[in-house]
Amino acid sequence: MGNLINNELVYTVKDRCRVCYTCVRECPVKAIKIINGQAEVILSRCIGCGNCTKVCSQQAKQYIDTTKNIFQYFESKQTVVAMVAPSFPAEFSEIDDYRLFIGMLRKLGFRYVVEVGFGADVVAREYEKVMDDEDAEKTISSDCPAIAYYVRHYHPELTDSLAPIVSPMVAMHRIVNKKYGEDLKTVFIGPCIAKKAESKEVDQVITFSELRAMFEKTGITANQIEPSDFDAPKAGRASIFPITRGKLNAMKKSDHICDENIIVASGRIHFKEAIKEFAEDLNKSQHLELLCCEGCIMGPGMTSKGKIFSKTASIRNYVRLKLQNLDREEWKKEFDTFKDLDYSQQFVPSDRRIETPAIDIITGVLEKMGKIQAEDHLNCGACGYDTCFEHAVAIVEGLAEIEMCLPYTIEKLHNSVKDLNLSNEKLASAQMSLKQSEKLANMGQLSAGIAHELNNPLGIITMYSGILKDEAPVDSPIHKDLELIVEQADRCKKIVGGLLNFARKNQVKLVETNIITFTHHSIDSIIVPENIKIDFHSDMTNPFAFIDNDQWMQVLTNIEKNAIEAMPDGGTLSVNLSESDGDVEFAIADTGVGISKENLDKIFTPFFTTKPIGKGTGLGLPLIYGIVKKHNGQVNVETNDDLSQGPTGTCFRIVIPRQRKV
Repeated sequence: MGNLINNELVYTVKDRCRVCYTCVRECPVKAIKIINGQAEVILSRCIGCGNCTKVCSQQAKQYIDTTKNIFQYFESKQTVVAMVAPSFPAEFSEIDDYRLFIGMLRKLGFRYVVEVGFGADVVAREYEKVMDDEDAEKTISSDCPAIAYYVRHYHPELTDSLAPIVSPMVAMHRIVNKKYGEDLKTVFIGPCIAKKAESKEVDQVITFSELRAMFEKTGITANQIEPSDFDAPKAGRASIFPITRGKLNAMKKSDHICDENIIVASGRIHFKEAIKEFAEDLNKSQHLELLCCEGCIMGPGMTSKGKIFSKTASIRNYVRLKLQNLDREEWKKEFDTFKDLDYSQQFVPSDRRIETPAIDIITGVLEKMGKIQAEDHLNCGACGYDTCFEHAVAIVEGLAEIEMCLPYTIEKLHNSVKDLNLSNEKLASAQMSLKQSEKLANMGQLSAGIAHELNNPLGIITMYSGILKDEAPVDSPIHKDLELIVEQADRCKKIVGGLLNFARKNQVKLVETNIITFTHHSIDSIIVPENIKIDFHSDMTNPFAFIDNDQWMQVLTNIEKNAIEAMPDGGTLSVNLSESDGDVEFAIADTGVGISKENLDKIFTPFFTTKPIGKGTGLGLPLIYGIVKKHNGQVNVETNDDLSQGPTGTCFRIVIPRQRKV
């Protein structure tokens, strides 16, 4: 690319990039590479169209600033010529008299200010020669540098079809050198970024945006300037160049559409389609008049990005007044002076296309994104690519990332949310288990103290009441009273024994056991009423696990008995065994009355029971909880006591490791 071939014409300000992929979508050659969510411009693929700088709302895409070079020219007292693009009325529409704008340029330091529109006049004549030659090969216009780069890099086979004519900018540079001498510096001022890299002949190129910044930096405004006119040669009809079909109008061809052999296309989508059809021989009978932007008035170097119709009107009004006041004889004299200059140039192909990857590799990437069936290809364009297939190709080429696919990312986010919810549930369960363990530990210490204190007086009561009972006559009233005392003392002894079992940290003696056989035995060890149905099922392929047989028998039989007691009117006791990842799971469920929500948090609390007085001590489930924890397991309870919410019942799910060293 011209005098900036080794520099970064367009670049990314990474701190501003918000990962919207708008630049990817708007880049006609996909010269944007996404790395860790950041968009970087690939210089070797860029055609300098500047679309990315126009559409980036965060101003993360910037182009190289060359204004400092102009100030250096001024400081060194060199003769500097401003070559102003004919689109300037659309940019500086707030200045009523264009001569004030020229005065501002002279105040800034430019010795001469000339119109590139005159260069467009002579270029239009060169194009007219080509287009009027019916025997000549049909051409693609070359005055838009972004179009020329696109053809050379992405359709190199069409390079010879580029019109061998310089752009108005280069033409004006050659005219200025002939008129004012070569010992000067030429600076093109216009709306185009690609111009910065178009030619090594022109010394510097700045955009209208950069020019405004220079005016602001030096404090130059229109209200302090003496009006001044352009230096010769002055432009004629070709000042209409910057709008769509402007060149044709300059050649007086736009009024004969039916007779034209020219196809006009502008904008990033239409120019590509026109070149594609030209390459396929679909319209090689027609010349292509192409602009990468929708007219130069919509170039990326303009400060106002919209208002295409207002800009068009500004250009038309300026040209209309200009032609009314134009000294046509003087213009003809100047035109004849410079019409025979060399306005030719040659283009060299420079293929920068990337070979399309193998279809199986692309298919593999599509499958990773969940694009397996044809209906999975949504082609929503959120990633910046028109189709899912193009996105997959870009991923293989290292230009894009899978995460750019919005449906894929949303699905991934949903899965993450599900995983997070599951983790939160496990954490909540672990917190509850920890609280329960602390509660039981405190209760255990209290229970141990109480039990030890009660054991001594209970022993004395039991002993002496037994002696008195044996000595009392069987038929005496006191014998019955003593029997009651002995019975209740024995009951107190059992309660105290339960307290000690609950508080005691018994050693776990693990033995390899057939869990299926062991669970069958636990069911056989309890009394099952006739109205209770037993449903036993096992999915275990390896039935062996390490448990403490005595303690684990307490766990199973206690839960099974509680389940039967919860079904006074009959029901089904289901016992299911399963395994996963080195764990064994017991699921013991009943179809009973269920546990109320207010009691669910209390079931493992010592001495809490919903059974009638004398039917339970409230130590069974706390004892079970302790044994499960000693086996390094987890116990969870699922229950429903509200028929309106579904079948009632309770299920205890206990998970223990298959093998554990204790």
